[in-house]
Amino acid sequence: MISHQDALIYTMVMVSAADNNITDAELSAMGRRVRYLPIFAGFDSERLTEVTRDCAARLAEEDGLDNTLILIRDALPKKLRETAYVCACEIVLSDGEISQEELRILELIRHRLDIDRLVGAAIERAMAARYLRPADV
Repeated sequence: MISHQDALIYTMVMVSAADNNITDAELSAMGRRVRYLPIFAGFDSERLTEVTRDCAARLAEEDGLDNTLILIRDALPKKLRETAYVCACEIVLSDGEISQEELRILELIRHRLDIDRLVGAAIERAMAARYLRPADV
């Protein structure tokens, strides 16, 4: 079993690794969330690299994606499942490019964490509005 904080990090790593290219922008975004989100109070940010490596190792195993999603779901109280989805969406949007693989992982996370379709759509819309760039206007 992993902690709920580790599960949130696993969620961010999972979407970042979806396209086999974890960008500096995504790593930086993960670090900011771990340092500043209230849910990470008391988490030793020095452990971020260790937790990221652990997640990557789990994902590389046979059935790694499914097993990691189950691990995340089991570690997160229902109250934190939407938080995990918000974090995942923010990481996907942090580098300005959204791949089909990242969209597919978001869909898997939404289903596995049992996030209501309308709630998921609201989160996605809020994140899209938040990460709008001048070139998009």
